[in-house]
Amino acid sequence: MANVTVVGAQWGDEGKGKIVDWLSNRAQVVVRFQGGHNAGHTLVVDGRVYKLSLLPSGVVQGKPSIIGNGVVVDPWALLDEIARVEAQGVKISPELLVLADNACLILPLHRDLDQGREAAAARKIGTTGRGIGPAYEDKVGRRAIRVGDLSDRAALEQKIERLLAHHAPLRSGLGLPAFDGAGLLTALLEVAPKILPFSQPAWRVLDTAQRAGKRILFEGAQGALLDVDHGTYPYVTSSNTVAGQAAAGSGMGPRAAGYVLGIVKAYTTRVGGGPFPTELNDSVGQRLGERGHEFGTVTGRPRRCGWFDSVLVRQSVAINGINGIALTKLDVLDGLDELKICIGYDIGGQRFDYLPAALSAQEAAIPVYETLPGWRESTQGVRTARDLPAAAVKYVRRIEELIEAPVAMLSTSPERDDTILMRDPFRD
Repeated sequence: MANVTVVGAQWGDEGKGKIVDWLSNRAQVVVRFQGGHNAGHTLVVDGRVYKLSLLPSGVVQGKPSIIGNGVVVDPWALLDEIARVEAQGVKISPELLVLADNACLILPLHRDLDQGREAAAARKIGTTGRGIGPAYEDKVGRRAIRVGDLSDRAALEQKIERLLAHHAPLRSGLGLPAFDGAGLLTALLEVAPKILPFSQPAWRVLDTAQRAGKRILFEGAQGALLDVDHGTYPYVTSSNTVAGQAAAGSGMGPRAAGYVLGIVKAYTTRVGGGPFPTELNDSVGQRLGERGHEFGTVTGRPRRCGWFDSVLVRQSVAINGINGIALTKLDVLDGLDELKICIGYDIGGQRFDYLPAALSAQEAAIPVYETLPGWRESTQGVRTARDLPAAAVKYVRRIEELIEAPVAMLSTSPERDDTILMRDPFRD
């Protein structure tokens, strides 16, 4: 298979950045196909740390990188990110970066609405407050401003008027002041000449690359359990995060997705509110958080930590059509006497081998555990399977059995080269 699609198979933060960066070495084009700047990837290359939110990971290696139409884009945040990355020595030019001309924009009024709703909510979703959800609402409501609109002042004026007619009562209901439409028009006209040089029909660029036989890497954000359809609704993001979105969010056909690689942490974490059956509110959970440096790339919020949940990952394997997984952060488990894996749930006295869609059932789920021995040896930086402790190998093999998918890659540190390749996604 020429192409690879990378998706998170848990609640995000699985270490996709490192894996995508590693795979970018072999890809010729890298595409981001959903989400906004609420998601972040951390890359560690030769000791230098890059924190990306909107830019595809391929830019660090100088690979042609595309922000697809499935992404909602804050133009000011994008320019800020470009400036930060360029300050680290990576030149971001229109030859390197393509921004889909039909991608929808995140505007300041979206951020206002996002933060206002979260502040007023009795049960908080735990959004980043960056306007992603309201921007997707305007997209499906057919009133969004898109990248291509920045070249047409008359279109902008009409769209802003329509947008404010919708947002005015929402703002009033939240006690927010009336929004300055004239100021928004001025701001968009000022940012337009900085953004438009990157704008192209992304679908056309990708079609040309595909016809030329180039290897394309599709880069997802967040995780399958945050998918607006398949995640722990309503504690989810506002886009489809599953592998199927790679087609719709890039403008390519479904066959283009190729090999689907699910990124899976060797334990489980979650940011924000919502059900988390295997969450640990004890010293073990604290240890996982400290050793794994579990803080959000974008917000810095501490992540909730818990044991590996094979039920949820098996569900993700099915929903995404995952061919193989990349298991990350195995080294965080070093030194634990025993490890637990969730193999089912008890919900109201009934055994479940999947997580039901009803929120009440999700919140009532009690994990059923299987216990495995831990290991004392260090796995940090190990680059061959034969150098892993026997108990670590047993843990990995048991995960494969339970989730019904093979481990294609194994990561033992944040460094790019500390990766054990068991199966080649670009060839399988």
